[in-house]
Amino acid sequence: MTTPYLTTSDAPPRWSVRRQLASASRWLTTPLMPDDYLGLLNPLWSAEELRGRVEAVHPETADAATLVIRPSRNWVPHRPGQWVRIGIDIEGIRHWRAYSLSSAPQRPDGCVTITVKAVPDGLVSRHLVRRTAPGTIVGLTRPEGEFVLPEPPPPRLLFLTAGSGITPVMAMLHSLLTGGAAGGEGAGGGGAVSLQSEKHREMPDVVLVHSAPMPEDVIFGEELRGLAARLPNLRLYERHTRAGGRLKPTDLPALCPDWADRAAWACGPTEMLDEVAAHWAGRSDRLHVEHFRPAVSAAGGEGGRVRFTKSGREVDADGGTPLLTVGEDAGVLMPSGCRVGICFGCVGRLSSGQVCDLRTGQVHGEEGDLVQTCVSAAAGPVDIEL
Repeated sequence: MTTPYLTTSDAPPRWSVRRQLASASRWLTTPLMPDDYLGLLNPLWSAEELRGRVEAVHPETADAATLVIRPSRNWVPHRPGQWVRIGIDIEGIRHWRAYSLSSAPQRPDGCVTITVKAVPDGLVSRHLVRRTAPGTIVGLTRPEGEFVLPEPPPPRLLFLTAGSGITPVMAMLHSLLTGGAAGGEGAGGGGAVSLQSEKHREMPDVVLVHSAPMPEDVIFGEELRGLAARLPNLRLYERHTRAGGRLKPTDLPALCPDWADRAAWACGPTEMLDEVAAHWAGRSDRLHVEHFRPAVSAAGGEGGRVRFTKSGREVDADGGTPLLTVGEDAGVLMPSGCRVGICFGCVGRLSSGQVCDLRTGQVHGEEGDLVQTCVSAAAGPVDIEL
């Protein structure tokens, strides 16, 4: 009697075998899951939780630094201009903040970079710039954001940036130089791009207008000047505001006569972006903006006593300070994401009271409502479940 054999129709499906093996491995490793053991061996091997390891920290200016981060294996390559949330542990508490990725996607070394400017009252930014050492493990989220270039990019581009607003644009520049491929190795926003990589695709005609208080305050200043010196398709205009005053949109015709015919990307302080948007009235389809902070309405709430019911903290708040900031200043562990009202990561549930939306001035809220604490201020006494 011959032994029957399995045909493709008789054999157990491959996915079924894998599922049984995975189930058995989970049973054998209870209470830890297999992924937990991978994480113990190497935090970047986890398939469940997205993490990164800081490989290097490179100073850019006196108060800004680029962090080179090796993401775990489940990282999804970003589009130049997108941002990511970074989770860092400070005194035993995980804090999340959103930062633009300053590197082009798919660097040869497999790393990504964020470039952070230390804000005087910024707990996380100061920690990342001053105290983060190579080897630090950080939490990551998948890249997000629509402040990106189309593919193919327009033949003529105008970038308007100020301060740390240069960071997403730096990722775009590196990507343009390499035809959307990987950036080079180096310390700056994704690494200095080699002359060889610049030959991958002819770069569009780019005008970059950047503002900073002084020349030494320009993030990526040395790299940008070097690129502009050797690339005929890149014109760089620096406005040093301490000497020349703040750049106004009305200054653009002298710097870039064909500004109205170019596709424009602007990133910087809210006041600058508001002026740029007004200047582009009637041409808004050619303008793309990225806010680092919420656009705050001139009319805030009336303020009031805010009680964080879960933590038991109470504090008086004015009508112009976001509840997120109020809670953090009071020592409350506040959930946060992009902090500008986009990702809905900064939310809390109202127990009582109303809030004012700092973007529109609208007062709203009923018991049980979820409110965005990053763009909401107290409009009278507020109880919130945090």
